[in-house]
Amino acid sequence: MRVVSLLPAATEIVAAIGGAGFLVGVSHECDYPPEVQALPRVTRTLVDPSLPAREIDRQMVEAKRSGVAPIEVDLPALTRLRPDVLIGQSVCDVCAVGTDELARVVRALDPTPWVVTLHPHTLADVFGDIVRVGESIEQRDDAAEVVAGLTQRVRRLEQSAVLRPTPVRVLVLEWLDPPYVAGHWVPELVALAGGTDVGNVAGRPAVVRSWAELAMAAPDLVIIALCGFDAARARRELAAVTDPDARALFSRRVEVIDGNAYTSRPGPRLVEAAELLARLIRG
Repeated sequence: MRVVSLLPAATEIVAAIGGAGFLVGVSHECDYPPEVQALPRVTRTLVDPSLPAREIDRQMVEAKRSGVAPIEVDLPALTRLRPDVLIGQSVCDVCAVGTDELARVVRALDPTPWVVTLHPHTLADVFGDIVRVGESIEQRDDAAEVVAGLTQRVRRLEQSAVLRPTPVRVLVLEWLDPPYVAGHWVPELVALAGGTDVGNVAGRPAVVRSWAELAMAAPDLVIIALCGFDAARARRELAAVTDPDARALFSRRVEVIDGNAYTSRPGPRLVEAAELLARLIRG
């Protein structure tokens, strides 16, 4: 079994269900578990991640407008790896290989691999993806066991949240310039942790809001969990924000977490993210 993963969440799922030894290639962003960092990289980005957040956003928006994929597949490298299973996604064309690019790549491969396309928007979707990946790499029992363990942890969080009389009002930002409110599974994680998301609704994509709107939401707790960035980079981005409404918002309680590791990737560590949020909410 030869598996190539085109996104970090899929790589984490494969490893979690006992398939790390099947991986022969991963995306340029795959960094967990640590052993996958030694594998060949089959994607590259056209955007320099060291650029200021505003410039990264501008280039991503321009790429989407022009139809130029910001993430490219190294087709010769992928062809040499001859994968039996290729795992991609159809949620976001910015952070990973998008649907059109994936289709183009598959058409060029001979023999054609079994393609698994992940499309999660909720925690239940993520658990379903774990099962589907398990089926594709013949790790069904391991996948079922992982999902059962994650489900048990979710139930414990739900039970703890019920005991909290007044949910904490939480705002989670996944980008600061411009400000994006985290969506998809993040509001669900907030609810599991004992909070109420005041910026978005579970299952919906991230959305841009003005600093004035966000300040008016009056959250008790602001979580900075930047997409693709670790906590150190997030703190630097936070320090660079000068908008008066933003500073008013950040006069409230603010916590910074590693969004790249936890909230941005729809994989097994989302439950760990909910547990982390629960500890932060408890203060």
